[in-house]
Amino acid sequence: IAVLAAGLILFFVFDLHHYVSLETLKEQREWLSRQVAEHAVLMAAAYILVYVVIAAFSLPIATLATITGGFLFGLVGGTAYSVIGATLGAIILFVAAKTAFYDLLHAKAGSALRKMEAGFREDALSYMLVLRLVPLFPFFVVNIVPALLGVPLRVYVIGTFFGMIPGAFVYASVGNGLSALLEAGQDPDLRIILTPKFLLPLIGLAVLAAIPVVYRHLKARKAVTDHSGRN
Repeated sequence: IAVLAAGLILFFVFDLHHYVSLETLKEQREWLSRQVAEHAVLMAAAYILVYVVIAAFSLPIATLATITGGFLFGLVGGTAYSVIGATLGAIILFVAAKTAFYDLLHAKAGSALRKMEAGFREDALSYMLVLRLVPLFPFFVVNIVPALLGVPLRVYVIGTFFGMIPGAFVYASVGNGLSALLEAGQDPDLRIILTPKFLLPLIGLAVLAAIPVVYRHLKARKAVTDHSGRN
């Protein structure tokens, strides 16, 4: 945790966010495209590795990285490589948080946290999909909270991988059309996923993912009501 926190702090101390920007991508796009054409496999591996670092250290450049992936590798490749890198980085942060804080937190936690953990574990995959699909929760929070609530690693990986595909697809599609945008003198909208055109379908998917949770709660409430009625 200390290493990951230090990496995030150093990212800002050395002003690295000024070098990782849309302007830099504009300036280097021809060189990057040439490298992908000449060293496709190596560049794909390097991109995934960079994305692992971005996700593990919670660097605030994931959106730009996904757009870059779409620009370099196309819609399918950009989506796939970014999701793979983000999932691997998220696993690192998940394991670090669980190793560092889980026992400490639960040693001091009261019954309220234990009840919340039991509920979260019961429908862990549905909760994970909802948290990943709705782009309103900070990435590092969604990585850490499930670790502290005892979500199994397998469920976490499945929910993370599949839950991030729709959002990655949107940003990779922006990157895939980046050349046309730049030639027209336009910049990509980095907040495009928050527009109704894309946000509403994501919320719809999140609602579908939450149906098992709602059904379970309604079924449990009905069972309690029926039991009370018989009494």
